Parts: sequence; C-alpha cells; structure tokens
Amino acid sequence: MYKAAVLTVSDRSFQGQRPDGAGPLVASLLEKAGYQILETAVVPDEQPDIEAALLRLSDQVHAALVVTTGGTGFSPRDVTPEATLAVCQRLTPGIPEAMRAASLAITPRAMLSRGAAGIRGGTLIVNLPGSPKAARENLEAILSTLAHGLEMLLGGPSDCYVL
Repeated sequence: MYKAAVLTVSDRSFQGQRPDGAGPLVASLLEKAGYQILETAVVPDEQPDIEAALLRLSDQVHAALVVTTGGTGFSPRDVTPEATLAVCQRLTPGIPEAMRAASLAITPRAMLSRGAAGIRGGTLIVNLPGSPKAARENLEAILSTLAHGLEMLLGGPSDCYVL
C-alpha cells in the first residue's frame, strides 16, 4: 500500500464559494485502488502556495504520490504545472502524455490540458484537471501503472526488461 495525498488547487474552493468535487473523488478512487490517503488539502491558484504545499507533502508528509486537481488550463491563474515543474527534480512526461491521449478519445479539448508530472525525491507528483469528470478519466488512464512506477521510484523489486 502506497501513501498518497490529494491537493486541490482552486480559488473558489479555497474561499468556500464552491465545494471541492474533484479532490474527494480522486481520494476515493485512490483509496479503492489500495492507496492510503495521508492528507487532502485545498490551496488557492497562487504559485507560491501550490509550491509550498507540494514541498510539504513530499518532504515532510512523505507521500509517495501527490495528485493535484485544478489549475491546468489556459486561464492566467492556472499555474499548477509551473508550480509542479518548479519543485520537481525529474520530469515524467509519459504520464501526462498518456492522460491526454486517453482524454483525446473522449474530447478534442483534452489537447488544452497543460498538466505535468514529475518526481521530487521519493514522491511522484501528478497534475489532474479540476473537473471531477476529467479528473476521474485522467486518473483512470494511469492508475493501473502508477504502482509499478512507485515501486521503481522507492527501490522495490522490478520486472523491467533489460535489452
């Protein structure tokens, strides 16, 4: 069982103007997949706040997986990918590529997602869209492979093939 945290990035949810729909849904999907949810949190669309939360969840809470929801679009306040890239030490471009590919089969608007993913120490950080429907679709596209990636990241046995 891997430890996970869910971070919702939303001005309106942070201010209490709108309930957080995606964060609890993502936490539920992760729990059903066998992840232990250490924490869920909501922060505003402010890059310093997002970065601080990602740093805390990875460096202090020690979540193996941090999943964000929201802030991945084209709005000037959508800065979750920038915050993620600022705190990650290594990028994992295949994860957002797989999410966008799966989403493109559903809607052409998937190409507008700017979600990123990367590694900070022993933590994998993955950005999901803020819409509950899109967050579910994107997480479901990668969920079956995440455990293998975390196993490799955390130094567990691997069934990777050497050529």
